[in-house]
Amino acid sequence: MTRIGIIVGSVAESSINKKVATVLPTLADDQSVEFVHLDLTALPIYNYELDGNWPDVATEWKQSIEDVDGLIIVTPEYSRSIPGALKNALDWASRPWGQNSFTGKPVAIMGASIGTTGTAMAQQHLRNILAHFSAPTLGQPETFFHFNPAAFGHDGSLQDDAQAAVLGGFVNAAVDHVQSHARMNANV
Repeated sequence: MTRIGIIVGSVAESSINKKVATVLPTLADDQSVEFVHLDLTALPIYNYELDGNWPDVATEWKQSIEDVDGLIIVTPEYSRSIPGALKNALDWASRPWGQNSFTGKPVAIMGASIGTTGTAMAQQHLRNILAHFSAPTLGQPETFFHFNPAAFGHDGSLQDDAQAAVLGGFVNAAVDHVQSHARMNANV
């Protein structure tokens, strides 16, 4: 069974990216895929002086990434880049030197915004970081999701067929990306 971790770059409870991330598993064609939401909100600020004596929450964070076959990162854009909480989580996962949890881990990136291309810069910065981590990223479809609150029901379900098609196309490409890397690694 394929396990895919979903990381939301925002720590806000009312995050539109969290709303979008929550519906992604329901849009996957392959219902045998297990989606696991990975929560970065409890991580303290990374400090190299903690190397060798990590807090349990940081060790658990690294392990949660290592325990999945691939990742989907759904992130907002803050000041033309990724949110600080997401960068902090990436720093914890990539440390200590030589023990980067993202190495070889396939990742798909998207973001939701009230603007039509509001997460483009954040996604590009995230791609640069992941390239440094040797994490293969999904190239297409690039998904800059234009969030429309009217498209979501009171229960959080997606009610709009056009938006469901966009998100469904993304999540299914992400599943294919993760599974193709798993097959390649199995053949090595």
